Amino acid sequence: MLIDGYDTLLLDLDGVVYLGSHAVPGAPAALEEAGRRGVRLAYVTNNASRTPAAIASHLRELGAPASAADVVTSAQAAARLVAERVPPGSNVLVVGGSGLRLAVRDRGLRPVSTAVESPVAVVQGIAPGVSYGLLSEGALAVRQGALFVASNGDTTMPTRRGELPGNGAMVRVIATATGVEPVYAGKPDPPLHRESMIRTGARRPLVVGDRLDTDIEGATNAGVDSLLVLTGVASAVDVLTAGPRHRPTYIGEDLGALLLPYPEVRDGVCGGWRAWWDDAVLRLDGDGSRIDGLRAACDAAWAVAGEGRLEEDVVKPVLDRLR
Repeated sequence: MLIDGYDTLLLDLDGVVYLGSHAVPGAPAALEEAGRRGVRLAYVTNNASRTPAAIASHLRELGAPASAADVVTSAQAAARLVAERVPPGSNVLVVGGSGLRLAVRDRGLRPVSTAVESPVAVVQGIAPGVSYGLLSEGALAVRQGALFVASNGDTTMPTRRGELPGNGAMVRVIATATGVEPVYAGKPDPPLHRESMIRTGARRPLVVGDRLDTDIEGATNAGVDSLLVLTGVASAVDVLTAGPRHRPTYIGEDLGALLLPYPEVRDGVCGGWRAWWDDAVLRLDGDGSRIDGLRAACDAAWAVAGEGRLEEDVVKPVLDRLR
């Protein structure tokens, strides 16, 4: 099985394990089986709005094995980043939800809500209830010289209704108002991966995610293997046209790929599929599972693109064939 080469799965949540309040079909069962086989499960999320205990409770309701200790959030990574740069007990203005406030407090810092309290740092994370007033206090504190840290830069987040604005979109309010760019703690930047490694003690981790620009790039930045699943944001065209930093080690339809042998992919051939170049476009022929066809096509596409990336029209014949 694919998981046999790894001791820890660093799993994204949104678009991988669940979409909003619903589990991705088959995900809880796949994770239960991975756990039974002795692989450590760590849920690593850029979402900083909820506490690890609340996230673990949600996962258990969906049938996935989880405790609060199994959850690593960008809020925790952001709080550690701040704590390493300011004196203990410092006031930190939190523009976010309970998960971010708890993470700041757990690091020996004092969460506050107004610039009047002279915070030495402003830390921002996504939360449904973030108001104009709180964003304004954050902008005032940053203008006064406070360190500006963002839990993550995701511009969108997947839900069953579609992609909604993420923390990266909300961060632009303070950044635009002050002209100050934040330090990012979440994927793809190193702090969250570092937090995950510290908390899990992983030696051979596999990053599992649905986004190329956060999960997969984060794994590339850390020099570890990655599995892209197609249950969230990334699509077939995204992975076919991906640049070097966004190319996963493995591609699977969903988390069930963890419990299957990964096929050999070489020279544009995978399973019963073969991809090749013809008249400056990528073509695909053969038979078998759709995912094996995509794996074959990606191998051929990335070999030709090298350090660059392909345009969508070049891979259109492949997309038509996969449909």
